Amino acid sequence: MTTRRIMGALAIAGAATLLASGPAARAADMPKVVLGMSGWTGFAPLSLAEEAGLFKKHGVDVEIKFIPQKERHLTVAAGATQAVATTVDTYVAWTSAGIPLTQVLLLDKSKGGDGVAVRSNINSIKELKGKTIAVDGAGTTPYFVLMVMLHRNGLGPKDVQFATLAPNPAAQAFVAGQYDAASTYEPYLSSIRNAPSAGKIIATTIEYPVVVDMLAFQPDYIKKNPKTVQGVVDGYFDALAMIKSDPKKSYEIMGAKVKQTGEQFEASAKFIAWQDKAANQAYFKGDLQAFMKEAADIQLQSGVIKKIPDLKPMVDASFLK
Repeated sequence: MTTRRIMGALAIAGAATLLASGPAARAADMPKVVLGMSGWTGFAPLSLAEEAGLFKKHGVDVEIKFIPQKERHLTVAAGATQAVATTVDTYVAWTSAGIPLTQVLLLDKSKGGDGVAVRSNINSIKELKGKTIAVDGAGTTPYFVLMVMLHRNGLGPKDVQFATLAPNPAAQAFVAGQYDAASTYEPYLSSIRNAPSAGKIIATTIEYPVVVDMLAFQPDYIKKNPKTVQGVVDGYFDALAMIKSDPKKSYEIMGAKVKQTGEQFEASAKFIAWQDKAANQAYFKGDLQAFMKEAADIQLQSGVIKKIPDLKPMVDASFLK
C-alpha cells in the first residue's frame, strides 16, 4: 500500500472516530423525552424543534409520537411518554381522574382553529337540539368545545346525539354527507371550509375562545429532571424564532409532519396563535388559573369529571424566566 493510501486510510479512520463522537454520539448521551401529541396545527412548533435539532441544541433528545388525545394520559401513567401536549380542560379532566400533570408551557391559543360545522338548514347552536353530532369522546378538545357551545346556549349533552369519531374522521364523515354536525379542529376543519356544499361552520373559537394548549409533565418528573424540562421549553421558543426568521422552510417542515404542503400548512396556521415567552409569562400570572376553574366547572356540569381536582399543583411557571 502506498504512503498516500495509508495516510488516506488513517484520515478516513480518524474522520470516522470524530463522527462517532459527534452529534449522534452526543445525542445518545442526552436525556430522552418521548412527547405525546396530535397533528393539531398549534402543536407544530414542537415538531419543528424535533426535526430541526432545536431540542438537541438544548441538550434534550425529544421523540414525538402522535397519540390520540383520549389515550395520551395513559401513556404518561405507563411511563411510555414523559411529556404531553393538550388543552387546559383536558389536563383538568386527567388530573381529576388520578393522573396528575403540571403545565409548564403555553403553546398556542385557537383563534378559529376549532369549531362546529352544521348542515345548511341549521342556523344556530340551539337548533342542534335532537341532532346527531360527530365528535371525539368525552374529555377531548372537540367534545369540550361542543359542551361549551351547548352550555352557553341552554343545552347539554342529553339534548343531542353523539357519533364518536376522532377529529379527522369526524370532518371526513361530515364532508361525505353523514351526520347533522361535526366538532373538529385544524387542519381538518379546513376540509369543511373548503367544501361549502357540505354545510357551514356555525361557530369557532373566535366566538368561543376556550381552546388553550399547554405542554405538561408529571410533577415528580419535573422535580427530578428540571434541566430536561427547561431544554424542552427553550427548544419550543427557538422553534418560534425559526418560524419568524425562515417561515417558508418552517412551514414545509411542519406541514410534512401532517402530510400537507408548506402552503397548506401556512393556511391552517392562520387559525391559531403561537405564544412566545412574554405571552407565557403574562398568561401564567392568573389567566391560566382562572380558565382552569371555568373549564373544571363546565366539565363537572357536563359529567366529564366527578370532582374538581386541586388546581394549584397543575401550574409551574419556573421555566419561563
